[in-house]
Amino acid sequence: MNGKQFVSKLDYILQWISRLVILNVLWIFFSILGLFVAGIFPATAALLGVARKWIMGEHEIKIWNTFKQIYRQEFATANIIGWILSIAGIILFINYQLISNSTGELFFVIPFAFYFIVFFYTILLIWAFPLLVHYKATWRQHIKNAIIIGLSKIHYTIMCGLVMVSIIYFSLSYPGLIPFFTFSAIGCGSMWFSLQIFKKMDQGLNSQLVDNR
Repeated sequence: MNGKQFVSKLDYILQWISRLVILNVLWIFFSILGLFVAGIFPATAALLGVARKWIMGEHEIKIWNTFKQIYRQEFATANIIGWILSIAGIILFINYQLISNSTGELFFVIPFAFYFIVFFYTILLIWAFPLLVHYKATWRQHIKNAIIIGLSKIHYTIMCGLVMVSIIYFSLSYPGLIPFFTFSAIGCGSMWFSLQIFKKMDQGLNSQLVDNR
């Protein structure tokens, strides 16, 4: 590799580092702007929306303007989905505490049913927001489609989940990364896996439309 190629590679890497840092900071800023209660979910949708554009080849977008536009556009739907998932997560946590602290013998079906529900909940966490930023639909349709895609493409669900857990684990080991890379890295990783499925779905839909003409 000659000097010119090295400089070009280094510039490419530095560009992506700066993009991830900016996107991460924007997620934190817009989450705080909405006092977290109303800001964290549309900020997550905006982060994924920007990541989606990058992965699809739109590298020269204005990050601030694009993030703000998606934040406003998906504000209501993102909060509906986000709070449904949050309330469900709180209920699951309470049930976990009850099961863990139970002094009596529990029928084996109760823990089994609990972890079965947690499995579906995890699928929703992985797929609901990527679907929100890629397709126009109601929040009910996004939740239904998240379950369908998560189950039918379970290998992608597992790989995406492992990547997200790995980034979180690494970030907790090195907390200094959290303000700069953690959320944007999770978003880009999640969106990359999601788009592998969405592209195939879109191509299949286009093929059906051509065949029906």
